[in-house]
Amino acid sequence: MYTEGNILYFTPFYFKNGNTAKPKYLVVLKTIGDKTILASLPTRTDSIPAKDVVEAGCVELPDINLNCFVISHTLPITVCNKKLDFPTFIYGHELDTYELKDLRDIYRIEGSDYNIYGKMKPEIFKDLISCLKTSKSVKQKHIKELIK
Repeated sequence: MYTEGNILYFTPFYFKNGNTAKPKYLVVLKTIGDKTILASLPTRTDSIPAKDVVEAGCVELPDINLNCFVISHTLPITVCNKKLDFPTFIYGHELDTYELKDLRDIYRIEGSDYNIYGKMKPEIFKDLISCLKTSKSVKQKHIKELIK
């Protein structure tokens, strides 16, 4: 389930701050041993300045410290050719680590607590990782994990 490149859909996802729970996708970027994962919670929120918009791929704007990987809703994203229903954004500064034990305790039942949406196409996943690990807006500790 927590395999690198997997896209998971939680119904709902409980945020670390405990204040919010809502349906949410999670992209597994890196498995770190058997205890944690480095992951992204993609969003529909487009914070890219209008002059720099791209339909898909990496956006790096060092002058405003913004790194984003854009996933198009018109292109298949998974190896089984699923598309997302809306343009999706993965922001480098929003990467986080999650304890696998905690995730397994909360999300126990596939089809009820979560679904495996699919595995990201290898070429798209490679581009995503490359985009994140070369960015100045991604925390150094996360870049080190992505490079390993």
